Amino acid sequence: MALNILPAEKAKHDFLALGALVTRLDPGIIPFSMANKYDLHVSGGEYNVAANLSRCFRMRTAIASAMVDYPIGVKVENVVRETGVVPYYVRFKHDGVRGPNIAQVWSDQGKGVRAPVVFYNRSNEAAGQLKPGSFNWNEIFAGGVRWFHSGGIFSALSETTSKLVIEAMQAAKKAGAITSFDLNYRAKLWAVSGGAEKAPEVLREIVKNVDVLVGNEEDLQKGLGLKGPEVESKSSKLDPSTFFGMMESVVKSFPNIKAVATTLREVHSTNRHSWGAVLWLDGKNYVSPTCELDVYDRVGGGDGFAAGLMYGLLSGKTPEEAIKLGWAHGALLTTFPGDTTMATLDQVESFAKGGSARIQR
Repeated sequence: MALNILPAEKAKHDFLALGALVTRLDPGIIPFSMANKYDLHVSGGEYNVAANLSRCFRMRTAIASAMVDYPIGVKVENVVRETGVVPYYVRFKHDGVRGPNIAQVWSDQGKGVRAPVVFYNRSNEAAGQLKPGSFNWNEIFAGGVRWFHSGGIFSALSETTSKLVIEAMQAAKKAGAITSFDLNYRAKLWAVSGGAEKAPEVLREIVKNVDVLVGNEEDLQKGLGLKGPEVESKSSKLDPSTFFGMMESVVKSFPNIKAVATTLREVHSTNRHSWGAVLWLDGKNYVSPTCELDVYDRVGGGDGFAAGLMYGLLSGKTPEEAIKLGWAHGALLTTFPGDTTMATLDQVESFAKGGSARIQR
């Protein structure tokens, strides 16, 4: 296998993520303007993967992030602790009025023909103030880290966060860790961070340091500026040919990349999706089974896929087994409220092997 992963006995952490911790306010199926109650979920594209790997897959995970010393911060810290994720925090003091803050992401669940809606309140976000030098990477990596992960959402927050990702990636590589990056292209975030043309400029510099890339065709095209067919013109979102067809362009631009993976999702309605996944690893193509999902909450499904895939690779599974674990865990995660998993490893393994929803007695 192209990925040379440190043995578990030589590492303190199986997985370390760098990213923002946020609170997601979720009114369920009620539109924001009509809602009187909201559930609060602790989330973050990078943190979600760490929480999933810890809670479902019992891996030793950690998060490097910003923390604000005020009641919302205490809530977030408590949840991180409950998921078993080890924190490395840069702490900020709240001024009592303006911040800095832990960001809010407002995201309803939609219903049927009504799509989910997401908008952000990331004003004066503490995580956006993180910069090179914020963390002592030599100290963090000293005990051994097998896999380091970050993503495009965190990288879009400010001029300094993308530079911090590069600093961390280089420290991770020096320490012998596998490096991964979820492109997670978000048009709304890049619109206020230099525009759509800024994303490839920033993300291409990061991806030069990456072993494993997570992203679909749109991420590859808009996030990295790679040429490819119009995503919207595809006859089926489940057809992997467009994704695999772009791998030559990926490898030509970034010969350091050893693996690329993504989910395949055909959205029939908010609560009915066809679901699959693909993996390109060391020049070979792997495709998961497909299934029909009855979706409760779609947020976090991609992070669920990434966690299952990474667990498989970290555990020495074959690529075929690893992609099925990612596909199965991502599917199960959409059946729970919130952004992180409530699945058990037994459930994931059973579904990956072709299990059904028949009652378990």
